Amino acid sequence: MPLNKKQKKQIDVLRQKIQKLRLQLSGAKQQMDDPQEVERLQQQINTHEAEIEKIKSAS
Repeated sequence: MPLNKKQKKQIDVLRQKIQKLRLQLSGAKQQMDDPQEVERLQQQINTHEAEIEKIKSAS
């Protein structure tokens, strides 16, 4: 079954968040002021990617 408008919007928003987080992650890796920040950002990206997969598999 194809995705409905709400699901498409949720995926779009999550992809935008992932894109911003990847930029932050890139900067955090260059600075390395707080090593835990890199781990936290990566964990957030993984969570959002899992959410996208969950939405896709539910349809």
